[in-house]
Amino acid sequence: MKSKSLKQLDRTITNCTLCPRLVEWREEVAITKRKAYEDEKYWGKPVPGFGPDDAELLILGLAPGAHGANRTGRVFTGDSSGDWLYRALHKAGLAKLPTSENKNDGQELYKTRILCAVRCAPPDNKPSNEERDNCAPYFRNELELLEPTAQSILVLGNFAWTALFAQLGQMGYPIPSPRPKFGHGVVVKLKSSTGKVLIIVGSYHPSQQNTFTGKLTEKMLDAVIKKALKI
Repeated sequence: MKSKSLKQLDRTITNCTLCPRLVEWREEVAITKRKAYEDEKYWGKPVPGFGPDDAELLILGLAPGAHGANRTGRVFTGDSSGDWLYRALHKAGLAKLPTSENKNDGQELYKTRILCAVRCAPPDNKPSNEERDNCAPYFRNELELLEPTAQSILVLGNFAWTALFAQLGQMGYPIPSPRPKFGHGVVVKLKSSTGKVLIIVGSYHPSQQNTFTGKLTEKMLDAVIKKALKI
């Protein structure tokens, strides 16, 4: 049954136990913990989206980080990926603070909401296709609730890119064939059967494997956020 508000959807997501492997993993991580956080109480549950319900810019990630969002309970919070993303959003005037450390730090997003294609932290950051499909109804429900005000979607990585186009196709947006290929800075304009226009912008994910190697730089992330806003 679809939720009629983001608050209701967030509660439903938080209580989800559809994927046994992910439930076991997220709870095990919350018990064993990382040494740096051994004195903290981990969230250890599915992580809902973060941001206002009238967001114009949506930012889509893959899944919560094991010792980031799975620890703090807020998407892209408490790890290096979040450090990069919120710093860039703050510079763009979309976040109150340049950091996102925990749920009680006073952080706010302006006209922006962050969500993930999969809501539980997966082992090795790799959810299975079945786990992705189990989470898809939540993902689609959130997209539908945000659709009236959403103008553009910044997609972090190929996994999220693929998941997004699958859902938009079911929502009445004609998807070009072949499907647009993911790439940093790629822009795709979609118009639904009802006339709603969405602009999709691709970006490399701010994961350590991309930021440490220089595949994604701060200037690149700043520029792609500006592109999503400008459009």
